Formats: sequence, structure tokens, C-alpha cells
Amino acid sequence: MKQFTFARAGSPADATRQFRNGAAYLGGGTNLVDLMRLGVTAPDHVIDVTGAVSDEITAHDGGLTIGAGVRNSDLSSHPLVRERYPMLARAVLNGASGQIRNAATVGGNLLQRTRCPYFQDVSMPCNKRSPGSGCQATAPGADTANMAVLGHTPFCVATHPSDLAVALTALNARVRVVSQAGVSQARGMAPDGGRWVDMPGLHRLPGGAPDHDTVLRPGELITKVELPPPAGGRQTYRKVRERASFAFALVSIAALLDVGPDGRVRDCRIALGGVAHAPWRALAAERVVLGVPPAAEVFAGAAEAELRYAHPLAGNAYKVTLARNLITTVLEELIP
Repeated sequence: MKQFTFARAGSPADATRQFRNGAAYLGGGTNLVDLMRLGVTAPDHVIDVTGAVSDEITAHDGGLTIGAGVRNSDLSSHPLVRERYPMLARAVLNGASGQIRNAATVGGNLLQRTRCPYFQDVSMPCNKRSPGSGCQATAPGADTANMAVLGHTPFCVATHPSDLAVALTALNARVRVVSQAGVSQARGMAPDGGRWVDMPGLHRLPGGAPDHDTVLRPGELITKVELPPPAGGRQTYRKVRERASFAFALVSIAALLDVGPDGRVRDCRIALGGVAHAPWRALAAERVVLGVPPAAEVFAGAAEAELRYAHPLAGNAYKVTLARNLITTVLEELIP
């Protein structure tokens, strides 16, 4: 492992002030430290931000404010999260292992990098790790079973690993980020150096620059996540994986269904994980469901509308079938 300097930040302003080219922020370290050991990333300077950002969950304007330093285990067990946003609690509990959830933070979870084996193997070409070097996952004979089926490009077919991010995408969360005061003023940001980033919108599809996982600018730090007031109806999170614990999603779904007094759907939210470079908000499927009575054939049509433009690779066509079945069956289970 490359030598690096280390410092602890006492506040967001202190953290962003210390940031420089070649630096990295450290939360729970459950992803960054692994990547440093593998040689995938080699920061010159590591800034511990666990004392710089809030680790509290508070009610706010009918919703919740979640500090970026909240541990995943605390998030999943918080009474207000379990009561008002059960899909979020379920999503977090489906992620990693209990030991990792005790260490991982909300901010770090949102920024974790793909578990694509070609990204993590420094002997392989990877546009995400080394822009312009190529994508080994698109080479003949590559293992593509866990790769993307939506939104990918020839430059990258990796998937985003976070369960938490999928639920937050369905819940219309937004993320507060701050940067150095001088830089923020030049960019027309708030006086405190901050801006809000909506979800979906934090994570990006690969396009021609898959090395950029999110829309965050260098040095920006996530300080909190804000959830709007809970929606009506029923909601859940389901994850299909290769084993019952400590495995990333083959396909996952965060879904919400609210049926009005007239028997028609007045709100529907669907987000998929394991299918794209970013949590995938299934807007086409939602449009099919809204305003009509809920029924199996409606949900099947919604799934078809969403997956019409899926482009499976040689080894992952099963994901399209799996996503189609998940959308249909999970929405059926949410009918009141």
C-alpha cells in the first residue's frame, strides 16, 4: 500500500479546507480501505470525516434528516425509519453483514464504488479505474453475469452496489453536499458552501466517462440526507442475490404503491438495483401504473415498458427476466 498522510477533520469546513488533489475522505472505511489494499486507489492524503459530520437522525418538516455519519446499523433500527420508511430499513438490513453495517456510514455507503471484478483487479484494463484503458468486461469471454442490462455503454458495464441508494432513490431523497467556501462562491452555491442534490440525480450513468460515479465535484463532502414526509400506501424492498447474506444484488427493487379511495393508483415509485451503473428509477413503469386500478396485467405491462430497451450482455439475460418478475410480483403484493 502506498504511503499517505492522515488527518482528522472536526467540521465540514475543516474537512473541505484540508482537501486537495489526491486526497480522499474516510468514513467507516469499509470500501475505501479495501480499494487501497487492492491498489485500486492510492490517495496521498486521507481525511477522517467521522467527527466532522452529524451521526444523528432527526425529524424535520414532517420528514427526516439523516446525518452522513450515521452508521447503517443505527439507520436500520431507528424507530422513525422503521415506522415511516420501512423500505429504507429493509434495504439497509439487506446490505453486507452486521459487522460491516456497524462500521459503514450513510455518506460512505452512497459513495461506495462498484464491485466489478475487473475494476478491482489492477492487472485488467478498466475505464473506471484508468480512463481510456478499455473495459475488460466487454471483451470476448468475459464474465458478465453480474453486469448491467440498462444504461450501460461500451466504456463500462459495471453496476452500482448500494442497497441504501436504491431505497433513497425511490423515496425522492436529497443529499446535502458542501465544498470549500471560495470554490462554492465561484460556482454560485450557497454562502455556507453547500448545495442540494436530488435522488435520483446523485449517481450518474457511465456515458463516456465511467470514472465519475456521481455528480459530485472534487472536494465536495456529503453532510446529510433529507427525506420528504412519508408517502401513503405500502412500500417494501426486496433483493435477489446468490446467497442469503453478505452478497450484492443480482437485481433488487424498492417499491411503493398507494391506491386512492377511487381504486386507482395515485402514487407509484419503483427503483431497481443491480441493473445499471446507478440506482435505476423505473419512470416508464411508474407512468403505466399511475391513474389506473392496480392489477397483475397492469404491472406486467409496466415491467415490459421499463425493460423494453434493456440490452443484456452475453451472460446476463436472466437479469431482464428477473427484473420483470420482481416488478410484477412485488407490486402485486403491495395492493391493499
